[in-house]
Amino acid sequence: MERAPRWTPEKAAAIIDHTLLKPNSTEEDIVSLCQEAIRYRFCSVCVNPHHVTLAWEKVKASSVKVCSVVSFPFGLSKTETKVKEAQGAIKDGAQEIDMVLNISAEKSHNFDFVFEDAKAVVDAAKKMDALVIVKAIIETCYLTDEEKESACRASAKAGVDFVKTSTGYGTAGATIHDVVLMRRVVGPSLGVKASGGIKDALTFSDLTWAGANRIGTSHGVEIIKELAALRP
Repeated sequence: MERAPRWTPEKAAAIIDHTLLKPNSTEEDIVSLCQEAIRYRFCSVCVNPHHVTLAWEKVKASSVKVCSVVSFPFGLSKTETKVKEAQGAIKDGAQEIDMVLNISAEKSHNFDFVFEDAKAVVDAAKKMDALVIVKAIIETCYLTDEEKESACRASAKAGVDFVKTSTGYGTAGATIHDVVLMRRVVGPSLGVKASGGIKDALTFSDLTWAGANRIGTSHGVEIIKELAALRP
């Protein structure tokens, strides 16, 4: 297994969504998040819809994108609510949408609904901006392997750009097992985002080795500093 030293800080930063989704986050916290993202050249800042406008104002002059979550963290909003939330986030400046799939529908094995729910958000987002990236959060900690596979297939059929392991608010976060499973199901054409519990360079490296090509973490700065220290 290839470990952390193969990642340069620059390459690692380019696939990190620098994340702050705590409900008690202040505007000052969001500004700091954006400043760190610009400094370290992270792929995006991932924030709640309320903070999208502020984040966009702070990063718009840089290469950093704004990612907004939708129906976070349970995915149990009605489809029309998810659509409006995604549209509102895009209007406010979001270039990426991390949508939580309906966990109850997944556990009920109603994957026709999972597909239709996700497709409505994808279609609405792409209609507003064809370049918007939509990620489907599966919340793997609650699902059996069979349910994870079905959720991945429904998401791919719906036209998402990425499938994502976790919100970070479930009972567990990203695992190598789940990333391998998701990559196997979606193949090379879709992205796989690992998130939840990723706090160090070794975990970052192991999950990318397993097939993740985007990492969501609130510990991006620590990971980059650790990788920099590992440089020969």
